[in-house]
Amino acid sequence: MIDLEDAKLKKHSVTIAGHRTSISLEACFWRHLRAIAKDRDMSINELVRQLDEARAGSLSGAIRAFVLQCLEKAPR
Repeated sequence: MIDLEDAKLKKHSVTIAGHRTSISLEACFWRHLRAIAKDRDMSINELVRQLDEARAGSLSGAIRAFVLQCLEKAPR
């Protein structure tokens, strides 16, 4: 069953190339993004900056796709 709190959009500010921007993602994506950044020994800002540079569409969509891909590759 889905945790409805996890499905709620949460807005967070990040700094990309010296500029503050707000990103809205579901709470579960923020939780996993923080864990991925920690596992890679990097800040959320740095990870989001890298995703921002590589994206073709929206930043929030790129983050969601990245998190999903990481979860799909994780050992079960």
